[in-house]
Amino acid sequence: MRIFDIHTHPIWHQGGKTPAEERRIIAHCRDLGITRVNMLGDVSRHGFCQDEDQIREINSDSIALAARHPDFYTFFCYLNPTLGERAVMREVERCVAAGARGIKLEKANCAADPVMRHVAKAARTFGLVVLQHSWSMDTHDGASGMQSDPEHTALFARRNPDVNIIMAHLIGCGYRGLLAVKDLPNVWVDTSGGYPEAQIIEYAVEHLGAERVLFGSDLPIRECSVKIGAIRGANLSAAAQQKIFYDNAARLVGVA
Repeated sequence: MRIFDIHTHPIWHQGGKTPAEERRIIAHCRDLGITRVNMLGDVSRHGFCQDEDQIREINSDSIALAARHPDFYTFFCYLNPTLGERAVMREVERCVAAGARGIKLEKANCAADPVMRHVAKAARTFGLVVLQHSWSMDTHDGASGMQSDPEHTALFARRNPDVNIIMAHLIGCGYRGLLAVKDLPNVWVDTSGGYPEAQIIEYAVEHLGAERVLFGSDLPIRECSVKIGAIRGANLSAAAQQKIFYDNAARLVGVA
């Protein structure tokens, strides 16, 4: 069963940049059956509200790594929406020209903020999916920055029904997060974020359908094998697992 990991940071705090580190990460993933990996960038480098040059640096690392391993890596364009429409559109255009398949947002601002209109415009213009870091404010993820609660991500999706959105971190969003996006067909959820929790994968499939759940590990912050085990150990059909592991992400970002 092939696996497409939609949520990774293979270059992280200056790690993953040497040839030996690249080979180690790719070998580790392939040993686990992961045949495709999507990069989201070193999103905490320079803090969580980076300037234009810092954003370009982060994305340039992803562009270079994807160019070296085009059959293994895809990448999303990392953005700071608070930099304004011109900066957002300029960087997305640059990344799309290099092969970007989506947009990644972290903690520069809340997903409910008005500046998200720049992201929606870029997503529409270039036909990109938006992956929004989301985490329930009932819990604490131990990091600084502007947090987006699942309800904030749901509001962004409701305001932009023609934009496809991935609400990151199933475990961080929890059951309440799933209910917040249940009736929003333009929202998918990835399985990253925290230790596995019994029955939450099944709950996600029950309320969203297997077609709206994506495998994500958060490599190297978290271990891929743990997330794989959580899905394989869930009470799901083989067909549902295949959708979660590979088919949904491949369809969403347009790869074979």
